[in-house]
Amino acid sequence: MPLQNRVTPFGDIIAVDARSMFTGNRGILHLPKGRRLASRRWTTKAWLICRCDFQGRRRDVMTGRKWTELFFLDEATALAAGHRPCFLCRRGAALRFRDGWNSAPSVKVMDAALHSERLNGRDKRLHPLPSGPLPVGVIAASGHTSWLWAGRWLEWSPRGYSASEPPDLDGMLTPPSSYAVMKAGYRPVLHPSAYVKEAGHDQ
Repeated sequence: MPLQNRVTPFGDIIAVDARSMFTGNRGILHLPKGRRLASRRWTTKAWLICRCDFQGRRRDVMTGRKWTELFFLDEATALAAGHRPCFLCRRGAALRFRDGWNSAPSVKVMDAALHSERLNGRDKRLHPLPSGPLPVGVIAASGHTSWLWAGRWLEWSPRGYSASEPPDLDGMLTPPSSYAVMKAGYRPVLHPSAYVKEAGHDQ
């Protein structure tokens, strides 16, 4: 039975048997025994996006008490959920992400800004979808489904993306600060399915 540790663009943590490109955390969320989540969905404002492989380190998932390992389909998913690149294992990406902000703020300033943008109580906050061309990597919502902009709209699932025409979009899941970083040139890593050509579509 899969563990409840896969994150959706809405920021929900679900149990699904699917491969992920990135791991990360929001602090300690699991119970000391049983490899199950407690009621809290974050214990720190530093929501990180980490590499699944780093200096040969291996962890038994949801067993230690330093942090709870969460997993993301790709970086666009993690950014939409409100996470940012880790300065330890993804330092190059983290520096590019920080440099995309005005005045290259401190980590604490970035975390505080993202925290104010990602939640409305316990629910994911929706933001108005900007007008004009969107940067690749933005994720928007339509009802309970989420959609990646990769030059065309692709429907998100825990196992990848599929090309389709979305219904009316309700708003942007990607926090405005992360959107601005992408607009400034940051390109999040996308799942390979985002690049699959469909009949009638040029990529």
